[in-house]
Amino acid sequence: MKICIYGAGAIGGWIGVGLAQAGERLNVVARGATLEALQQDGLSLMRGDVRTRVPVNAVADPEALGTQDLVVIAVKAPALAGVAERIGPLIGPDTLVLVAMNGVPWWFLEGGFGGAITGHRLAAVDPDGAIARAIPSRNVIGCVVHASCSLDAPGVVRHHFGNGLIVGEPSGEATPRVQKLVALLQGAGLDATLSPQIQKDVWFKLWGNMTVNPISALTGATTDLIMGDDYVRGFISAVMLEAKEIGHRIGIEITQSPEDRHAVTMKLGAFKTSMLQDVEAGRSVELDALVTVVRELGELTAVATPFTDALLGLARLKMRRLGLY
Repeated sequence: MKICIYGAGAIGGWIGVGLAQAGERLNVVARGATLEALQQDGLSLMRGDVRTRVPVNAVADPEALGTQDLVVIAVKAPALAGVAERIGPLIGPDTLVLVAMNGVPWWFLEGGFGGAITGHRLAAVDPDGAIARAIPSRNVIGCVVHASCSLDAPGVVRHHFGNGLIVGEPSGEATPRVQKLVALLQGAGLDATLSPQIQKDVWFKLWGNMTVNPISALTGATTDLIMGDDYVRGFISAVMLEAKEIGHRIGIEITQSPEDRHAVTMKLGAFKTSMLQDVEAGRSVELDALVTVVRELGELTAVATPFTDALLGLARLKMRRLGLY
């Protein structure tokens, strides 16, 4: 297969090493120090002290690669608009685009999903529709990542824990192409499963990290401290109940209580969220894909979101002051 990783950061690198180890020849679109490192040393994955290095064909210009069979997009949400501007040469009629990103994606209400708001463009994540035009929904395969990875250096990924990928068509169909993709990912050593409705998996992951992520970015606190404060935990529960009702109105039933999810988060211990890591590194944050879009969906479904609004306002103000939003 012709496979391209667009965004060889932590998650893209982790997926890419697995595919390369399985015998696939890997193309990568990168830039700057990452491009230089990949061209000189290949792509590396660290598990403890064990280093796995694989060769890749790294380029700066997608036109140098041409149409691919599979493109894996694994960038932070603020970078997606830039990817959309340049990804065209990689996508043909039959190209699969696996979107391995946090938050609610631009294709969320495609495939007949969403009830009364099916097909609505989410302005929070695709303001002018440019992403949807560049990456047609017919090419998209949704993906939810359950793994923690970080970068030790450009081109050097460190795997911390988790090995899961949930994959699915926006339509919910178990098409031959998505079944083949799941088998490919499993062959790459990843715990890939096929979802009967990937939007539900997206929303369920969001239900936990749409609160703890921005609160960690606001306070600088790790998850154990956030969950250990009764008032903060109560505020998080209030936000989650708003999101739970939104989910109900678009066809996603969450049977857990916020307290059930808190118990899972507490097991992480003193964990730094991805948004806190971004703040500490001076990178733009994924606030729109995690929180702004939930407020928009609340408006579309007539669900009042006063607690979500408060979280968004405070986090947005803080990130603007830091120049990260």
